[in-house]
Parts: sequence; structure tokens; C-alpha cells
Amino acid sequence: MQPRGLRNNNPGNIRITKDKWQGLRPVQEDKSFFQFTEMKWGYRALIRTLQNYRRRHGCQTIADFINRWAPPSENNTGGYISRVCKEMQVPNSFVPDVDDKATMCSFAAAISQVENGVPAVMKDVEAGWEAL
Repeated sequence: MQPRGLRNNNPGNIRITKDKWQGLRPVQEDKSFFQFTEMKWGYRALIRTLQNYRRRHGCQTIADFINRWAPPSENNTGGYISRVCKEMQVPNSFVPDVDDKATMCSFAAAISQVENGVPAVMKDVEAGWEAL
């Protein structure tokens, strides 16, 4: 069976909030995680959330972002940070440019890999960037 994040077209497993994302399925059957109509909308939401972590919450390093994305209260955050950095081939002190397509697509793909256990389809990630 496909991982939940992929079934929901929500590769970052973004939890349901009051946010009204573009591309949401009209009926949200998953009670915990958003469901999108297409994968590009899930990647768009993931990338926009990361951009907002910088702009609204002051996240600088990859470690800062992942500590907020996958808090220690419910994740092995240290392991998550290590895996994202390994995928991106950067140190955990790396400060991503949230306005750079290549950087953010790589970051989103790395999060998707950790969340779903399979490599991201880069054309879907890039379609998410283009939908911003």
C-alpha cells in the first residue's frame, strides 16, 4: 500500500489546520492530514510552509526548520534532520535560500523522502514550486 502522504497528495504530511490551501480535495476524509487533489498542490503547501517558517518564525538553518516541522514531542527530530541533510548533501547548519527554486525543491523532496520512505518525483516537486 502507498504511504499515507502519497495517498493524500500531501508529501509533507501537513496536519489539518484552519488554513485553506489551494488544491484541497472538496471532502477531507483523513481526519489528521490535509488531502490535495494533485501532488503539485501538496508540494506547493509544503514549500510555502517552509518559506513562512523563515518569514514568520525566523527559522534559519535546516535544523531550525526541521525542529519546527517535526517537533521532538512526536518525532526523532535529530534523525529527521540528519536524513534531510544527507538527502540535500548539506550540513545541518546550512541556511537555505527560501526564494531559490533549486534549493527549495531539494528541501521539499528531502522532507517527502523522510515522510514517505520513497524518493520524490521531481517533476511533481517542481510543479509545486511553479504553482506558488
